[in-house]
Amino acid sequence: MEVVLLERVEKLGQMGDVVKVKNGYARNYLLPQKKALRANKENLSIFEAQRAQLEADNLKRRAEAEKVGEKLDGQAVVLIRAASESQQLYGSVSTQDIAKAVTEAGFTVTRKQIELDKVLKTLGLHDIKVRLHPEVAVGVTVNIARSAEEAEIQARGESVEEAAEAALNERDEAVVNVFESTADVDVEELEQVAAGEEPKDDA
Repeated sequence: MEVVLLERVEKLGQMGDVVKVKNGYARNYLLPQKKALRANKENLSIFEAQRAQLEADNLKRRAEAEKVGEKLDGQAVVLIRAASESQQLYGSVSTQDIAKAVTEAGFTVTRKQIELDKVLKTLGLHDIKVRLHPEVAVGVTVNIARSAEEAEIQARGESVEEAAEAALNERDEAVVNVFESTADVDVEELEQVAAGEEPKDDA
């Protein structure tokens, strides 16, 4: 089917382009979303008559999207999810989940504006694209972690496993230090102190 595009469509063309697409793609996506019209004589005449207004509206929407994009680009949002020891999520993160997190961060977006090239099923930092306008897309980092503490570790670029191991080593070292500091203490003196007595001086 031949259609005339009413806005830029990635990998297809710019506003006003007449392109040939699969019937299903036109019927299920381009036409219902008002991104295109069937390229017949009547519709082409309608488009040409409205072209100046469509282009003006498009420029206005693009300017607004660019303004929002300047603030949103590079932002990070945190999603807390349950996951296994192998960092696999019990389930996956959807475009709806990301849109909600971005909206809670102060930017109103819909799930249709979130572009995922793969399903998010693991912990870690994931770079995703938010399409604010057909001609404006920005990058956002989705930080998926089991807890707020893990999210902070990941945001610093550190490995959660290495941080956990370091914390264990630190705890073990503290235990050893406590043991070593008490190793030379006279047990009898400790018992006297515990009983509220003054330690006896053997000298």
